[in-house]
Formats: sequence, structure tokens, C-alpha cells
Amino acid sequence: MENNKQVYIAISADIIHSGHINVIQEGAKLGDVTIGVLTDEAIASYKRLPLLDFNTRTRILGSIKGVVRTVKQETLSYADNIRELRPDYVVHGDDWASGVQSNIRREVIALLSEYGGQLVEVPYTKGLSVSELEESLNSIYNTPDIRRAKLRRMLRLKPWVRVMEASNGLSGLIVEKTKIEDEKTATIKEFDAMWVSSLCDSTFKGKPDIELVDLTSRINTINEIMEVTSKPIILDGDTGGKLEHFSFNVRTLERLGVSAVIIEDKTGLKQNSLFGTDAKQVLDDPYAFATKIRAGKQAQQTRDFMIFARLESLIAGMGIDDAMERAKIYLEEGGADGIMIHSREKDGSEIFEFLRRFRAYSPDIPVILVPTSYNQFTEEELHAAGANIIIYANHLLRSAYPAMASTARKILECSRSKEVDDVCLSIKEVLALIPNKN
Repeated sequence: MENNKQVYIAISADIIHSGHINVIQEGAKLGDVTIGVLTDEAIASYKRLPLLDFNTRTRILGSIKGVVRTVKQETLSYADNIRELRPDYVVHGDDWASGVQSNIRREVIALLSEYGGQLVEVPYTKGLSVSELEESLNSIYNTPDIRRAKLRRMLRLKPWVRVMEASNGLSGLIVEKTKIEDEKTATIKEFDAMWVSSLCDSTFKGKPDIELVDLTSRINTINEIMEVTSKPIILDGDTGGKLEHFSFNVRTLERLGVSAVIIEDKTGLKQNSLFGTDAKQVLDDPYAFATKIRAGKQAQQTRDFMIFARLESLIAGMGIDDAMERAKIYLEEGGADGIMIHSREKDGSEIFEFLRRFRAYSPDIPVILVPTSYNQFTEEELHAAGANIIIYANHLLRSAYPAMASTARKILECSRSKEVDDVCLSIKEVLALIPNKN
């Protein structure tokens, strides 16, 4: 091995296909192949969670003919491994010259030029669609158990989890499939999970957000979404209802494959939090609420399901001291898996102060933010302050209603629909939205 040329190939895939084998075989013609196996964390930073963990992928890749050894690659960048290994060749498919990986390619070329190394690009295997392979595996791997576990895995592997509201099958598909290429970070950006909001679920049904829509109806919504998507679901559980009922509801949600439920520490007739002190916000006794959480935790039957306590202290004008006291009770007495802190103040100052104090208390317990009011802050800024999950709680609803209302008005004004053609999908596009296959 010492006298042979050294070849480096980085692979993230847990779906090993003919294209990967071809690249490895071409590399083996040049010398001894070292595979850089991307870690779970590196993969999760730019695409879906790997189906197989790092150790399993390492064993599979190491057993392929032509591979001499495997090493860990901890980031998307090749820089650390190239500097350490100084391979004579880096081999890659020729499909990264443009798009999100082009910056990484340029970096590899620059690093190799420092000592005379060479980039060898193998023609992309025609007739192979990785996206189609992944799509076909979704139906196999999208069981309730696997789906339920995804959120906890994401919290372990990703710096933060990006969540978008989904209130029906169509909006679920939007959250599932919407992606953009971020060439700056060489990643594909997408939403990681779905938030099934009581406000949005109620509003789409034309009903007030006062816990009027019961769990049976909420479950119907969840099932509609789950039938056509694969991302984890976080349920807005309002107050959790009666303690005696909450335990049964937890088992129902867990059985469906829901990853987490968030319940808020208010009592009486629910008033939406964004009303703030303009509406009567009555907080539950913290120890009684902790008892409800504990009952839910004792009822669950898997380690993957999570219960988050939503703190309404700032909404009710009770202040950060009250929020911190309640957080500690819910975590220590109730066994909550994490907390959501809510605020309607636009400057975000009380959120950041709470995060500062909470992180001094616990650096690791997951914290959820819903930055509807203080939306001037980026995800990166919120994460730097201590957020683990960031929820866009109602934006698809809020953008859909103005569009529909405008279209309805325009048809009334014009006594025909021609004038709204430019804001409507064609019927052909509507039919293409929903895949007509199993």
C-alpha cells in the first residue's frame, strides 16, 4: 500500500447503487482507494437523515471490492482529510461541476494543486435517479416506528430543526417537497418536520381556536398528512385536556407515529396566545401541569415519543422569573422532554433573556421557539441564542387566505375567471401535484 498511488473518494450515501460502484472501480484502477465516509451529522446538515448509521455504512463501504480502507469525513468539506492524507487522486462523479457542490469541487481542486494532486471525474451513470430510489424507499421505511423516531434523531444530529405548519394533505406535500439549493453552504435547504397547529386546523375548518375541534378530528388531519408525507410530525396539543384523558391521547398519537406533542400551561377556555393580555390568559398551577406531563410520560410505550411543555408566562405578563420557575418544575417534576417558550413581543428581548438564563440552567435540554412576532431574527441567530427547534406556525394558512380571497373578489368584479388565470395553476398542473402511483 505504501508504494501505490493513493486515491480518495468521499461517499455519504446509504443507498449504494451502480454509480457508486463505478466510481470506486475507476478509482481502484488508479491506486489504493480510501473511502471518506461522511458522518451522520455531516449528512444531516445538507440532506435527509441517513437510513443507516455511520458504523453500518462504514462496514458496507469497507467491504466493497477495491476499497483498501475507510476514514471518517466529519464535514462536507474535504479539506481536513486531503491535508492529512495528501492523496494523489480525488475521484468523484462529474455531476458536481454546477449546483450546490460546485464550491466544494473548487476547494478540492485548490487543495490538490498545492502539492500536485489530481481530480479525476467519472461520467455520471445514465438512467440512474437517486431521487427516484429514495422515493421508492419512502413507502418501505415510512412506518410509524421509523417516523416517530426521526425527530429525536434530528435533535441529536442537526444544529437545529426547521418546522413548517401543515394542516392538510396538500400543505403537507408542500412542506415535504419544497427545497432550494443554497450554493453558499453547498446544501439543499428544506423543512425537517411538520407542525400540526390547532389554530390552523380549526381555521381551515371554519371554527374558532378554543379547543372546539376534538382529538378525533385532529387525528383525521394527521392521517391525511401522514398518508402522503414522510417527515416527522409535532402536534399542537393545546392544554392537553383533562389529565385522565391525556395519558390515553399520548398512546394514540404514539401509535400513529407522531413524534411529539406540545401542551401549554393554561387552563379554562383557551384563548390564542397572540392575543396576549388583551384576552384573559389563566395559567394552570405549575405542579398540577407537571402532574399532567408526568402522566403522559408514564403512559408512553416507546423512548422516541416526546412531550414538550409550552410556557405561557410571557404571554400572560407574568415575566421571565415565572417562566424559569415553571420550566424547572415541568422538567424536574413532570419529566418533560423539553420546553417551548412563547412571546408576542416584537423586539425579541424577553426571548433572548429567557434563553440566556435557561441555558445557564441547562445547556442541553431542547428549546422550541415560534418566532411569529419577532421574525426579524434568522434561524442562525435564534440557534446561537439557544434554540433547537424553530417553528413557522401558521404561514401557509396566512398566505393561502389572501390569495383565495383575492381570486374570489376578482371573479365577482369581472363576472368571469379569465382575469385570474395568471395567479392560478392550470388544471394540468393541479393534476400533477398529486402523484398517481403507489
